Amino acid sequence: MSLCDDCVKGVRHEGEPEGKIEKIGGVECYVGTPTGEYAKDKVVLFLTDVFGLPLVNNKLLVDDFARNGFRTIAPDLFQGEPLPENALNDTSFDREGWMSRHTPASWKPDMDAVVSALQAEGVTWIGTTGYCFGAPPAWYLALKGSSKVTVVAHPSRLQIPADLEEYRDKCKAPLLINSCEVDSQFPIEAQAKADAILGEGKFAPGYERTYWDGCTHGFAVRGDMSNPKVKAGKEGAFAATVKFYKKYLDL
Repeated sequence: MSLCDDCVKGVRHEGEPEGKIEKIGGVECYVGTPTGEYAKDKVVLFLTDVFGLPLVNNKLLVDDFARNGFRTIAPDLFQGEPLPENALNDTSFDREGWMSRHTPASWKPDMDAVVSALQAEGVTWIGTTGYCFGAPPAWYLALKGSSKVTVVAHPSRLQIPADLEEYRDKCKAPLLINSCEVDSQFPIEAQAKADAILGEGKFAPGYERTYWDGCTHGFAVRGDMSNPKVKAGKEGAFAATVKFYKKYLDL
């Protein structure tokens, strides 16, 4: 599936990142660590959009999860080649060529390496939060049984309904989807199918979906915070994610 125009639009958010770059399992990661006491056996894996670790928005969100008590790790999904920030609003960028170099075969080994390293240090609970490009890695870890809780926001590159049905049939991790009004990658029709396949108790581990009116694909990371509806969506999706993790901390 190709990248949509909204995948490469957005506004940078201001702020000074507080985390640090570490190698985990040989993979470069941006890590946010809570300042107070926190559960050392629990980690949130922040699976980024196409702009990866360089985008300040991603780092600031990692820091925000850390402020909520979770050691949060954003692995480099792109082997040092995220979409350049100068492509943020440049729809002439060769997205197809870039995507051809960043298939699941390119990021699965890194996901496995990070998870193995975390498990070796005693981590037993992993929650994922996947944004846009990061949704399939979140799906992958749930299908492998590596993660305990899955959250995705404006997911891309999911095959609908096949991936939803596979999640229902094979996964044990509760799932939260943060969705929005305008999203060519996960449109209203796909959202309805998710509810039909996973909702009303059909997915026993737990399923929830938020819907943010007036928001477009990318809102949870790169939304324009001067727009009240987008601000409400970004902050609301973040709060829903933290609440969902805390609901299932004992898994």
